[in-house]
Amino acid sequence: MKARAFRFVFLMSLVSLFADMTYEGARSVTGPFLAFLGASGAVVGFVAGFGELLGFGLRYISGVAADRTGKYWGTALTGYAINVLAVPLMAFARTVPGAAALVVGERVGRGIRKPASSALISYAGSELGHGWVFGFREAMDQTGATIGPIIIAVILFYHGGFSRAFGVLFVPAVLALIALVIAWRKFPVPQHLETKPLKVGGQQQRSFWLYAIGGACLGAGFADFALISYHFSKTHVFALGIIPILYAAAMLMGAVGSPLLGKAYDRYGNPVLVIAFAASAVFAPLSFLGTPWMAVAGVLLWGFGMAAQDTLFPAAIVQLALPDRRATALGTFDAIYGIAWFAGSTVMGLLYDRSFTALVIFSLILQAGGLPLLLLAGRKRRNATS
Repeated sequence: MKARAFRFVFLMSLVSLFADMTYEGARSVTGPFLAFLGASGAVVGFVAGFGELLGFGLRYISGVAADRTGKYWGTALTGYAINVLAVPLMAFARTVPGAAALVVGERVGRGIRKPASSALISYAGSELGHGWVFGFREAMDQTGATIGPIIIAVILFYHGGFSRAFGVLFVPAVLALIALVIAWRKFPVPQHLETKPLKVGGQQQRSFWLYAIGGACLGAGFADFALISYHFSKTHVFALGIIPILYAAAMLMGAVGSPLLGKAYDRYGNPVLVIAFAASAVFAPLSFLGTPWMAVAGVLLWGFGMAAQDTLFPAAIVQLALPDRRATALGTFDAIYGIAWFAGSTVMGLLYDRSFTALVIFSLILQAGGLPLLLLAGRKRRNATS
């Protein structure tokens, strides 16, 4: 059974690799692309935040719909198609509103498919470990997110322009959809992979809301890379061709760290989650106030934090929900997180145009505020299972 579970996880992780190669390649230059078209810092912050708002907000709706209808594969296929095909269409964008619509559309597609795809892969967790399952997928995810920006950087280095760079990403977009169809055909009912269903109690339900509120604080204080890359471009901290390389380095950091974080979470539990988020919180002063070398360290910590969020939060949440309600639980968590991300991104975009220091203080206070809630959530969860 473990071998079969791993094959399923590998196929779904392959989908993530090609998908992330596509949309993370684009996201590595979203800020500079919008700046090239004439957008301000406030507009970049709003577009990034609004995309996350819709993307995360829709996760509640799509998660509930997937659980109630049982159409997990249909939801995942629809979302992935929108998610990855919006990217090559950016090659034809010539105005800020047009580009912004596609940036938001890509996030919407990701929001539609995320709860269903995470719920599907969670069924392999009872055999392989939930932390490891999400960590392995995130490692493949981040590997794609490393390759995509490098492709973009090479094209821009040779003066290929944004249009050519986005157009090339049509290839991994198609490969992602092909891999997804193969996974669907080979594993039409992944629920059969779960051999040891988890027990859920009332105390665990309360810890879910503590995780959700704590995650919201972290999300509100975690700047989108669009704003970070916009800062690098506007202040000339790095040349345009270097910015995608930095993003690739951040994703590589996540690719290396994700399976280690997942394995550590399976063994040590909630403290791993709290320590990871405490460490990544200092990305803000390093990225916005530091020297170029400090900015590099900030970007790497930002990538580590993103990987930790995508690995550890799903691993914790699926263990607090009934097997047939996991997409709803994941979607609810993500919707709360996304609303907070939108509010935080909008505020940070406005603060950026006025004071870099104020932006950094805002980021640090909110992230620090979320850590005690995560500690309390873990304590309540331990009490429920002891």
